[in-house]
Amino acid sequence: MGVRVHGRDGLFSVEDSLDELARLAQTAGIEIAGRDIQNLDAVHPGTYIGSGKVEELAHLRDELHIDVLLFDEELSPAQLRNLEKALEIKIIDRTALILDIFALHARTAEGALQVEMAQYAYRLPRLTHQWTHLSRQTQGGVGLRGPGETQLELDRRQIVARMAQLRAKLDQVRQTRGLQRRRRRRQGLPTVAIVGYTNAGKSTLLNRLSDADVLVEDKLFATLDPTTRRVALPSGKEALFTDTVGFIQKLPTELVAAFRATLEEVEEADVLIHLVDLSSRHVLEQVRTVEEVLADLNMRDQPVILALNKVDLLDMVEEDEAVGRRFAVRRDDLSELRARYPDAVLVSAQQGVGIDELLAEVEVQLAADMIETEVLLPYQAGDALNTWRKQGIIDDLRYEAQGVRVRGRLPKWMLEDVLARARAPRTADTDDS
Repeated sequence: MGVRVHGRDGLFSVEDSLDELARLAQTAGIEIAGRDIQNLDAVHPGTYIGSGKVEELAHLRDELHIDVLLFDEELSPAQLRNLEKALEIKIIDRTALILDIFALHARTAEGALQVEMAQYAYRLPRLTHQWTHLSRQTQGGVGLRGPGETQLELDRRQIVARMAQLRAKLDQVRQTRGLQRRRRRRQGLPTVAIVGYTNAGKSTLLNRLSDADVLVEDKLFATLDPTTRRVALPSGKEALFTDTVGFIQKLPTELVAAFRATLEEVEEADVLIHLVDLSSRHVLEQVRTVEEVLADLNMRDQPVILALNKVDLLDMVEEDEAVGRRFAVRRDDLSELRARYPDAVLVSAQQGVGIDELLAEVEVQLAADMIETEVLLPYQAGDALNTWRKQGIIDDLRYEAQGVRVRGRLPKWMLEDVLARARAPRTADTDDS
């Protein structure tokens, strides 16, 4: 069920957003019986849609034997309660569906914690309407994965206590990830995060770059937990590449909050690769969605490389079973993206096209982010000098009585450590940086 509200336009049309909802439903194992759209001047506070449409859906329920009604918006607790009472079937809004898919694909303890936290944050205000409805359920299903039936029977106080426990565990996850990042920094390796709309091919790209074995499926949110691999750059230097969770339009706020530990991998990266699925019929809208999410996460400082993926499908026609429409990489979309992003790199993660060019651009961006500095390193700081040789550029090196005077360029993430090891006051240049 989609709603077009007068004066409220999004990046995606209602029809295109419903196409995406159909793919989400397919990923969750739901068979689509039909779809409907209502035009409204304003959202109905009690049922989101109008009363006439509710009656019409009741007839469709009986005619099509519908078990579940999916809404392409997030519904309030009252709207969920009123709709379920009127239609006597399960109502799942877009947020609950995405949370269910995340619960289905969480394969690590960290992912399970984050999903459970997000589900409780979503369900807590809706607990009163779910109490009697869920007590009749004998098994899990769409919208019920994750914490499980017994968790949802807890009273509000117990759920709040459980959320407090989850927050504490997630704080430990954040601390552990912070320690891991600092350990990687001491190894002298820059980090590159692969971001993009869900199903853009991020896992396929990481597999291609590193010979990894990350799960690849043609489904939305097929992979949830971040995976990090070491990748050799053209110069022989190495970097750590991380495949991150995909973004999507109308990203639930519960997910953004719960997945803070995972998103920190993106925040701390030295370079971002924004991977784009050229074969999507909504490629331009997806690019803007990812840019908006990154802006909302205050990720404006890192250099971003736009990688246009699936260029091997140019002019090839394929079919999307979920929505029953045919699509291809269209030259008009490609031309518009190349005009808007002239430095974009054309790649095919599946076929290995453009991979060398992408890695070369990563190295260019890492070098461009370096800072010129000159320090006197004591002889006992030989490991810092070795890291400088591996990841920075040394223009001049002189051996003096108290240590090695080094002049050159350093990545930003190395500067603080090197200055501390040098036990020297910051120069004017490093202060400015």
